[in-house]
Amino acid sequence: MPFQTIDVRSPRLHRFYLKITAFVVGSFGPIFFLGTRLPTAEPARWTLDFLAWPVDAVQTFTEPTTRFLSALTGGFLLGWGVTIALLSALVYDRAPEAVRRSVLGGILSWFALDSAGSIASDHPSNALFNVLVLLLAVGPLWWPAREQA
Repeated sequence: MPFQTIDVRSPRLHRFYLKITAFVVGSFGPIFFLGTRLPTAEPARWTLDFLAWPVDAVQTFTEPTTRFLSALTGGFLLGWGVTIALLSALVYDRAPEAVRRSVLGGILSWFALDSAGSIASDHPSNALFNVLVLLLAVGPLWWPAREQA
């Protein structure tokens, strides 16, 4: 079987990859929503503990302000993920480059502010995890798609 290369500029791949990006972003929403109530907070607490490496159980969701912030974060992340999915389904065919650049701009903005805030709050490990999430979320969207025939 001959080796087949992946065309990172394929509009079909971009449209598909936007769904992956939507999942990567949006999947954090329900996790952090669970942090709004103490009986269901463990997935959010563990995720925050993992992102604040090392995993040491220092991160808690006992404070009402933390649970409120978790509700806000969960809502924003789910909404952003759904927005990316809808851009892929409803707008991409009409304006593929505008959708790609919009999603890329949002991801790069998240990366810059989240990483800077993580470093400023003495959690530089999250900035390193952000690099992995950035690479996963952007994938082939870094390159403009070829014009469709």
